[in-house]
Formats: sequence, structure tokens, C-alpha cells
Amino acid sequence: MQSQWLWDFGGNVGASNYLGDIGGSEGTGRAFVSDMKLSQTRWNVGGFARYRWKQKTSIRLALDYLRVQGDDKLTTNPARNYRNFNFRNDIFDLAFTFHYYFFENNDLGRTYRYRNGMRLYFFGGLGTCMSNPKTLYQGNWVALQPLATEGKTYSKFFMNIPLGAGAYFTFNKKHRIGIELNYRYVFTDYLDDISGQYPSDPGDDYTRGLILRTPELGDAAIAANPGVYYSHTWGAKRGENTNKDSYVTLSLSYSYVIRGRASFYRMKNTGYFSKKRKMRKIRAKF
Repeated sequence: MQSQWLWDFGGNVGASNYLGDIGGSEGTGRAFVSDMKLSQTRWNVGGFARYRWKQKTSIRLALDYLRVQGDDKLTTNPARNYRNFNFRNDIFDLAFTFHYYFFENNDLGRTYRYRNGMRLYFFGGLGTCMSNPKTLYQGNWVALQPLATEGKTYSKFFMNIPLGAGAYFTFNKKHRIGIELNYRYVFTDYLDDISGQYPSDPGDDYTRGLILRTPELGDAAIAANPGVYYSHTWGAKRGENTNKDSYVTLSLSYSYVIRGRASFYRMKNTGYFSKKRKMRKIRAKF
């Protein structure tokens, strides 16, 4: 018998952060979340529809809107600090994921009424995101993707792989409260508009100032570390292109469970379940 409680629809709100070329610690980059700047944590909101496909699996379609950002002023790495770049990126993320429940309790408190339950799960899938990195320059947020600041063009749309884990509690069969950690590996190195090298000198003063931000630090920075200061120039290294960017969200969610008919209700009115017989009620798990 399939469960009567197959669909739930809801929303989520939480925090987001990013891993890429901007910010970080003293080294040139560390694995996973160890290079993350918690002070740059921003928001994430979204909505989703989830369908319980099998007893142990569900599928979900989710749309999230989130912001990630970073600032070289916050790093202790001299090369990144003297690069003096900043960015923010408001991202739309659409993802299709499969959920596997590795633990479930459909009768919390052992009431034998099966009204309250809990599930823990892992998930993975495939997603796409629309990215629009901007930098704060001369008091304005300037969109960077149209400018090809490294002499290379890239799309605003990227594929990503969402991976994570979560849990939710079901109350009175209809209401679910959940928490979820979602890590997205993105197939681009341009979430922050930095990947490889400075382009050749564009000549235009506004564009030069927008791309090469080291001169904003002034004479004191030259005196403190002239080698690092002058390493930032046209054609020189600007970022690290050996690793793609990624971002992570931690969210709380609420969803409402929609009651549907179990499979035995959908049978034709023949045989044992014909109208001539009185159907026995079966308590459905959720």
C-alpha cells in the first residue's frame, strides 16, 4: 500500500555563504568550508514541492533566491588583500534532487496514532543558477559580467550539483518543520568575476579603475609591501583557476502535507473492494 500523504509544499529561509577567490585566510585557499568568512554570511529564501516516490526516497523541485558576497579587505593573505576586490552576487537557483531517508520514526512518543514523526535524509541532484556578480565601485554597484573584466566572456547561467543532508519533523500528519544544509558545486569559476589573470590594459580610465583596484590602497600600501603591490598589474595573476566556485546554504523550512488517496482507493470497484463489501480502514504512515 502507498501512503496517503505523498505531497508537501512549502518554503524555507536561512543563511548563505560562498567559497571562491575573494577573501579567505592566510593561505592561497583551503578545502571546503575552512576558507569561509562567517562575517560575509547573507540570506537565502525559497520554495519547494516534494513528492514521496518510494518508502525510502522522495524527489523535490526547489527554487531559491540567495545572496553571496566577499571582500579582500577581510583576508590576511597579502596577495588577495592587495588585490582589494569586493563583490556580491544575487543568485536564482533551481534544483531537482533525490532524497534518501536513512532514519525515520513515524510514531514519535509511541502513541500508536502515527500523527507525529521524524525523518533524516541525504540528498543529491542537479541544478542550474542565474548569476549576476557586482562590485562596489565609486559608490555604485556595477554589474561585471557584461564587462568581461578578464578579457573572457561567460554566461550568467551555470549548472551546479547540490549535495547535502537534512531532517524534518511532521506534526499532526500535515505540518513539517525542517532544517537542511545544502552545498552547491558550481561549474564556473566566475561567481565572483575572478578566475585567472588581469587582462591587457583597457586604456579607459573608468574601466582600468574598476578592474585593477590595488591603486585605491594608496602610498602607504606601496611602502608596506611594494613587491605585492606591483605584482597586481595588467597581464599578471588575478585569481586561482584550478578550483571552481561553490556556495552553501543552511535553511529552516515549513511545508504543508497534502492528503491523497492511497493505491487501494484507486482500484476499480471489483473483487474484494467492490461496493458490496465494506472497506476496512487502514492507518497510513506518513
